[in-house]
Order: sequence, then structure tokens, then C-alpha cells
Amino acid sequence: MQIVVNTRLLLSNKLDGIGWFTNQTLKRITKNNPNVHFVFLFDRDYDDEFIFSDNITPLVIGPQARHPFLYYMWFNYSVKNLLNKLKPDLFLSPDGFLSLEAKCKQLPVIHDINFFHNPKDLKPLTSKYYNHYFPKYANLAARIATVSEYSKIDICKNYHIDETKIDVVYNGINEGFKTISESEKQTVRNQFTNGKPYFLFVGSQSPRKNLNRLVSAFDEFKKQTQSDFKLLLVGAVYKSEGDVIKTIEKSDYKTDIIFAGRQPQDILETMMASAFALTFVPYFEGFGIPLIEAMQCSTPIICSNTTSMPEIVGDAALLINPFETSDISKAMIRLFHDPLLQNQLIEKGNLRKTHFSWDKSANLLWQSIEKTQ
Repeated sequence: MQIVVNTRLLLSNKLDGIGWFTNQTLKRITKNNPNVHFVFLFDRDYDDEFIFSDNITPLVIGPQARHPFLYYMWFNYSVKNLLNKLKPDLFLSPDGFLSLEAKCKQLPVIHDINFFHNPKDLKPLTSKYYNHYFPKYANLAARIATVSEYSKIDICKNYHIDETKIDVVYNGINEGFKTISESEKQTVRNQFTNGKPYFLFVGSQSPRKNLNRLVSAFDEFKKQTQSDFKLLLVGAVYKSEGDVIKTIEKSDYKTDIIFAGRQPQDILETMMASAFALTFVPYFEGFGIPLIEAMQCSTPIICSNTTSMPEIVGDAALLINPFETSDISKAMIRLFHDPLLQNQLIEKGNLRKTHFSWDKSANLLWQSIEKTQ
């Protein structure tokens, strides 16, 4: 059996949510299936850390696909020609893109369709590309994998796909997330927040991450509590997305709001473990990996009551309406004043996190692959 895999998002020290899904599931699938030959397709030079086992052949084909015109060239010319030459049993695409004229079975992982509901959250050309091609990918696919029941229902409803064609493959928790000692937490606070406790957000500045309302809610929290807490924002900074910087500049507490940018994985793990709480309030998520990472670190969670997030956290978080700034601030104030609630959320998170592991994710994805044969 030969499986060709789109691995263009396996970028050393630059893995995002889809990159981690790709990395962690393929690491297990390739090692667990030594009799299967995997061809990994990269669009640039790759790091040997992603060649997980001897049954992988890496190939680099151009052009580098990081723009709609280049997506089209890569998937519909370079990838198509290679697939039609190799004639594999399956093309697996963890980022959801397929090759429309390739003559083989294809399985995309469509993590969510936020671009369908919120097209203005992306650059116009990117939004137009996604909304034109992803319905085609969904209908072409032999099967589809997605990361939550919410996304499964969403894809079925809006792309008119039979639900029996879609498999739910939850994300897992990276191994480095864990509880740490109080002295280690203080070291992290000393490094990033001048020794003060902090609310943490992890993610990009994409509009759907809802950082403007989070910043405004933090302002209200500070006014109401007069505490020394900080708000620590961690993740990639995209100048073209959102206007959160302007919101921060208008804040009376802008010196208490800290942009740490993208951090190395080991630092992010200690940041999560040292936070007073994770404040994760997007208005749209297909899954929300930081939620389960917080559970693994025994960090209390405030998160949105929309899309997939209630499904992921169960009863292990304070759920808020992400469109109501006052709802976010009230949850922050409530958690600040209630140590018993903090402990209850931690205990519930310790139970809830057992539903998620990369071993489970890899097994479910492999089951989906087997169903295509």
C-alpha cells in the first residue's frame, strides 16, 4: 500500500494547530504501519525531524504554496502530476486541500469552515479561494476527517455531504504540557509579567480570535478588582488581521497587556502551566487545542459557548458569550474572587482531558484511511 501525504505545513519551530495535527498523527501512523510506504510532499526544504520512520520517502516539489495562486499551481499541477505518475492508493491531505484532477482516492482533513461563516476574517482573495474550492474538495473526497462533531455537522449541512462519509478525529495533547511547581511558575511570571499573575490567551490575531473584546473585558476586570493581574497574549502577529493594537493603545491598562508573540514550544508549555487562567474567547473554532493543553497543565479555563468549544471542554470551563464583553469580564472577576471555583474547574479538567490523546487521534485517522480502501 502506498499513501502520498501533503506535509507542506511541517515546518520546524513553526507548527500551528494543523501542523501539530499533521506532525503528531503521522508520527504514529507511519511507525505503526511499517508495511505501508508513505511519500511525504513538501513545498520547500524539510527538516529530518519529520521523517519519522524508514517507510517514508520525502519529496520536495515547487512552487512554495503560501498564496492562492500558488495553492492552485501546487495542488492542481505539481501534486496532480506526481499523483498521476505514482498512482498511490490514497492522497492524504491534513490541511484539507485536494488535487481536483488527480486520478486516485483522496482524504482531506477539513478542520473547520470558518471562512464560509466569516469570509471577511481572511484576505479577500484567500477567502474567495477557500469558498470556491473547499466545497469541491468535500464532494470529491473518498472520505473526510474533521476534528469535532460540530465541524462534522457544519460540513454536512453547508456542503450537503452525507454524514456517514465524515469521521471525527479529535486533536490530542502535546507531551510537554504538564503541571509545574510554584517556584517554576514564579520564574515564568518574573520573565514575562514582572512577577505578576496573568490571564493567558494563545492564538493568532485573526479577527475570529476576538482579542478586541478580550482586551476590553480585561479593562473592566482591572477597574472592578484593582488587581495587579496582567493579560499575556501569545501567538503569531499578523499585521493585516484585526485592529487589536489600536484597542490596546486606547486601554487605560495598556501597560498591563503584554504581547509575547510566537514562543518556542517549551516556553509556551511553561506559560500555560503558570497562568492564573486561560481566557480563550474566539467566536469560531473547529476545535481549540489550547483548551485541552490548559487542562493538562491544571490551568482553569474561561472559554466561548459557541461552535465546537462547549463540546471540547464539557463542564471543565466557565462558558461565556464571546460577543458580550461584559460576559467575559464577569467570568474573569468571578474566577478571581472564587478559589473554590478555580479548584473545581481544575478537577473537572483533569477528568475531561482523558478524552484526548494523540494516540487516539492517530488510531481514528488510520481507521478513516482504512475506510477508503
